[in-house]
Amino acid sequence: MARFNVSLKSWLAHYHALAQTWGRKVGIHEDAEDAMQDAVLRILENDAAAIDDPRAYLRRSVANGVIDRHRRNAILPVLPLHELEEREHPMVSGLESEVFSRQLVDDLKTALAELPLSCQQVYVRHRLEGWTHAEIARAMGISRAMVEKHMTRALRHLNRKLQKYAP
Repeated sequence: MARFNVSLKSWLAHYHALAQTWGRKVGIHEDAEDAMQDAVLRILENDAAAIDDPRAYLRRSVANGVIDRHRRNAILPVLPLHELEEREHPMVSGLESEVFSRQLVDDLKTALAELPLSCQQVYVRHRLEGWTHAEIARAMGISRAMVEKHMTRALRHLNRKLQKYAP
């Protein structure tokens, strides 16, 4: 059973080759690189030694990441701020900015409070405190898969509840 014990040189060669392959397939090299970086981050955040075949894991994970990005962009296209005209930049200034920020925080707190405690804890620990999924799983005595399920549930709920703040 091969463990995650790949030399740096072969790791980088595989990373580069896989990113290029997906860049050619989807035509957007940045999406492939982003999906690849997300996959590597998941490996590093979780127990890398538990992955029997890192290359197969990366191939599948990058494929899923690229597909997810395309689905997300089809539903909610995102345009970088630097591509917007100055007048199109989202801006709230002065007293209006303070009220807007306070309302967003209040709505976030309310939406979080609507979730089960375990989902709240996973979201806060991961997104606000920077814990890895593996750290959260150990602290809460649950599997990493359950941490991911709680996180997914929290993100979907918050996305629905805070939609009015999306540009």
